[in-house]
Amino acid sequence: DLGPSFFEVTTAATFLAFHRVPADAVVLEVGLGGRFDATNVLKHPAACGIASLGIDHEAFLLNEDAVAPADPMCRIAFEKAGIARAGAPLVTQAYAPDVSAQVQASADAAGAPLFMRERDWFADFTADGIAYRDAHGELALPLPAMPGSHQADNAALAVAILRHQRALDIDPNAIAQGITSAFWPARLQVLGAGPITGILPQRRFLLDGGHNPDAAQALAIHLAASDGPVDAVMGMMAAKDARRFLTILAPYLASVAAVPIPGSDHLPIETLAALAAEARVPITSTHADVASALEQLENRPGTVLIAGSLYLAGKVLAANRQIPD
Repeated sequence: DLGPSFFEVTTAATFLAFHRVPADAVVLEVGLGGRFDATNVLKHPAACGIASLGIDHEAFLLNEDAVAPADPMCRIAFEKAGIARAGAPLVTQAYAPDVSAQVQASADAAGAPLFMRERDWFADFTADGIAYRDAHGELALPLPAMPGSHQADNAALAVAILRHQRALDIDPNAIAQGITSAFWPARLQVLGAGPITGILPQRRFLLDGGHNPDAAQALAIHLAASDGPVDAVMGMMAAKDARRFLTILAPYLASVAAVPIPGSDHLPIETLAALAAEARVPITSTHADVASALEQLENRPGTVLIAGSLYLAGKVLAANRQIPD
């Protein structure tokens, strides 16, 4: 009678799997916030990290709480920093002063040593790679193979986390190899040949599961450099801020085809199309599924962006026979 969520059940199954088949190291990604997330039951993590901060999961993370700060971004920082544990390094990106102060306060309250970018560690990016430095020294590292300028920021944070933990001895060559070999499905993933991409063989297909304004900003930066028109096929969950997401992306889109996400509590496709039109996307339409949406597009050079939900991305990967390893 606990009424667990899907994520809570899969998190429990994950912990059980690693109990039965131990790993040398486990990377756990928090699902929602941090403070009350299902993954946040570990008492002695080797290290904790906080990446970019953005407004998301507002229905849960911004509800009234007497112990939480009122400012939305400080509240998000408060929730995210809830993963801090006594003695475990907390490694973060750089934030606005008030947000940084909140992270520091949460770290202090937990007894976690805090290592923040632009204060305790630094990373500069060039066309040739990542120049990383901290109190332990300097590293010259390659850029990630994954598309998107934000991935260099993610890689730098991963390096900083590894450099500030003491549970594992990681060779710098292994760090460099990890950066170049890392692959993240449904994050600006270029789809290969398959039933979905075969509908429009002249098109380049980008799949991205981003669904909040922060992800839309990263997408917009990437799309700004695209050759040719970008036609989007989108489905979004009902709880997401589709209006802001589309407002950010609209200047880079020639059209939006709204589709449902079977088996999920998705935003009605008519609503999604209306929001795209409100954001001044030139052409908007609704379709029963992704294949139907693609069939109405012209087979010409340019990009098809399938975006808005990791649930939708999973179905597209399965339909295109590209299920991740």
